[in-house]
Amino acid sequence: MQFIFPVITIIGVVVAIASGLKKSPFFSFVGIQVAIYGGLKSLSLIMPPLPGQVIVMFMIMSFFSFLIYFSIEEETLQAFIKPLRALLADDDKKVLRFVIVYLLVPLLAGYITFLEVKPTFEPPLSPRITHPEPPTEIDFRGNTIKILGLENPLRKDPAAVPGLVQEGKVIYFQNCFFCHGADLDGRGNFAQAFNPPPPPFRGTDTIAQLPESYVFWRVAKGWTGLPAGATPWDSAMPAFENLLTQDQIWKVILYIYDATGNKPRTW
Repeated sequence: MQFIFPVITIIGVVVAIASGLKKSPFFSFVGIQVAIYGGLKSLSLIMPPLPGQVIVMFMIMSFFSFLIYFSIEEETLQAFIKPLRALLADDDKKVLRFVIVYLLVPLLAGYITFLEVKPTFEPPLSPRITHPEPPTEIDFRGNTIKILGLENPLRKDPAAVPGLVQEGKVIYFQNCFFCHGADLDGRGNFAQAFNPPPPPFRGTDTIAQLPESYVFWRVAKGWTGLPAGATPWDSAMPAFENLLTQDQIWKVILYIYDATGNKPRTW
């Protein structure tokens, strides 16, 4: 359907050129307007679509600009008016006059009115909380873990962190990169299948705003652990407590912070 506008543009250009060769300014005017409209709508194939108000503004400017152009000289103005005078006054144009004035114009006016007054049914707004409030504690395979105030236990020995980061990298590429991406940018192979897509870890709007315990909670519980107040959560995040140990999750967290250059927020 989107390729119909380039076709409209081509038709308008052909009409404008053919009418210009035959010294018919009215049909040149019509062809130019059709070509401009089709061209503006065709821009959506290579760039974001123009707002409807912008297209209307351009069409109004084009209409009056070319109307002035074709009416500057008296000879051109008379040639411009000739088809309209013939349609409205000549006896041999009665059938065409009836079709255009009494059928097409009312139908067009009715269709435009219908578009203006028809009801629209928009889906209800469902704001999504990206970072819902975490619970004070969670159950991890039968063990209670307090989330509030929790620090990453693997950071207690700074000398061991580089090696643990490498282990976390292996775990990440075994479990996480399919959605969150090899570059941790949220553009994994499966990312386009989800709405909303998996969040990127790079930048300052996700993990850079969160303490590591928050990330541990989200990785461990996935969508199943989101609070009712966060609905609609729209998340496909699995609960990795069923696949990974606590240490493995902490290692992954070490890796994603290290690989993205972010520092976790502290309590």
